[in-house]
Amino acid sequence: MCGRYASTRDPEDLARHFHVADRPVGESLAPSWNVAPTDDVWAVLERTAHGEDDTAPARRELRPLRWGLVPSWAKDVKIGARMINARVETLHEKPAFRRAFTRRRCLLPADGFYEWQPVKAEDTGRTRKQPYFIHPEDGRVMALAGLYEYWRDPQVKADEDPTAWLMTCTVITTDATDAAGRVHPRMPLALTEDRYDAWLDPAHQDPDELRALLRSPADGRLEVRPVSPAVNDARNDGPHLLDPITP
Repeated sequence: MCGRYASTRDPEDLARHFHVADRPVGESLAPSWNVAPTDDVWAVLERTAHGEDDTAPARRELRPLRWGLVPSWAKDVKIGARMINARVETLHEKPAFRRAFTRRRCLLPADGFYEWQPVKAEDTGRTRKQPYFIHPEDGRVMALAGLYEYWRDPQVKADEDPTAWLMTCTVITTDATDAAGRVHPRMPLALTEDRYDAWLDPAHQDPDELRALLRSPADGRLEVRPVSPAVNDARNDGPHLLDPITP
C-alpha cells in the first residue's frame, strides 16, 4: 500500500514539469514531508470547465484534492479514509473506482514514499515497524498514477456553492519492484513522462488501453533508506524526517 509520501516541490516547478499553463490563483499547499490520508495534496488532471459540456476541450490543471477517494454514491465522506489506494489489478472492476478509471484520472506529484518493515528487537523480542523512505536515485519527481472523484455534500443546498462539491483522489498501487520490493510487497505506481498525456486525457476511455499504461512502474532506480519512526505520527513534519538512521 501507499499510506504516506513526501511532496515538497514548489507548485510553479510542478506546473512547468507537468505542462500546466494556468494554476488557480490563491490555491496553495505547504510543502509536506509527511503527507497522510485525508490531507489535501497536489494533483494534475484534465477536465472541462464548470458549466461546459463534454465536447468542450479539456484543460490541464494543478489543484489540491483530498487524499482518500469518496465515491459519488457515498453517504458520508468518512469512507475516504479507507479509499487511499486502488489496486491496479482490480480497479477496473471495483464499484468505487471503475467509473473514475475510465473518466477521471490524475497524477499525484511526490518526492518519494514511505513503507514499513517489521523488525524484531533482539533484547525484548518485540516487533516494531521500521519506516523506510523510497525515492528515485536521480531525485526526479515521481508522478503517481491516481484517480479522482466528485462528491456532492447533501447538506449544502445550492450546486453553485463551492462547498457543495468535494474532490478526492486515490493512489494506484502495484507489486513492488527494485529496492522497494525488499521492504514491502506493494508500492505506488508511477508513470513515465511519455505516458502523462494518454493517462490524463479524459477522452481516452478504453479500459484495455488504459490498463496497458499501468503494466509496469516508471523506469528508474529507487533508493531506499531507513528513517526515524517519527514519521509514524502524522503530526510530525519537516525535512528531518528524511534523514537516514541506523535501524
